[in-house]
Amino acid sequence: MARQIGLAALSVLELTPPAMVTCAADAGYDCVGLRLIPATSAEVSYPIIGDTPLVRETAARVSQSGVRVLDIEIFRLKPDTRVEDYRAALETGARFGARHALVAGNDPDEARLTDRFGALCDLAAELGISANLEPMPWTDVKNFAQAARILAAARRANSGVLIDPIHFDRGGSRPDEVHDVPRDWLRYAQLCDAPAERPVDVEGLLLQARAERLMPGDGGLDLLGILRALPRDIPLSVEVPMQTLARTVPALERARRLLDKTRALLQRAQALDTL
Repeated sequence: MARQIGLAALSVLELTPPAMVTCAADAGYDCVGLRLIPATSAEVSYPIIGDTPLVRETAARVSQSGVRVLDIEIFRLKPDTRVEDYRAALETGARFGARHALVAGNDPDEARLTDRFGALCDLAAELGISANLEPMPWTDVKNFAQAARILAAARRANSGVLIDPIHFDRGGSRPDEVHDVPRDWLRYAQLCDAPAERPVDVEGLLLQARAERLMPGDGGLDLLGILRALPRDIPLSVEVPMQTLARTVPALERARRLLDKTRALLQRAQALDTL
């Protein structure tokens, strides 16, 4: 298939960054996502920013494996964020050849968030990286429509909105909304599945999203509708944390299963396109 498929960091978060690269290569992925900045204080933190031995090892693995780095994460914009503080992480991502940065909006002041997002876009643009705002229902950018509004206000050529099916669904967004935004805002997308029934509280949302998703095609999300609304040539990053399964199934085997499920789903979507 022409579409590039990547392995997101959250799918194999028990691995170090260089091991993530090797896992993606061994499983047959085209690209990989690297988490340079932990999403929560409970996550393990690696010396993966700057010119550290781990950075050099990761860069060597990327070069040797032929697997490129699709995106780096996670760049949170909070009320007290200093965008310049992210320069070193973005420079490290550029060293790996990353094309995109994943951004989360954690500021209730939308005007300030928009200004900071624009500033982050400007900083990323210096390094040839796009900044992609990912709406998540428990953050201050809760759905696709709000993310689109922020992008429209920021007016940066390297901005993007990142669709993750579980957040897209839980935020109440619909595939037809995707057709209303400029095509170049959709630079890559994530892929996962989850039960059709939505959690009733934030704790349930967080548990599913961070720990217990389903492989593509195994749940009740409208993945075919989302895929058919997205541009056909953008990369897909498979982000499926499955902490329970990870207790008995190694990262490489999970990654292979995820890739098989993703390819099968893409074949279904392609078949619908030809009808």
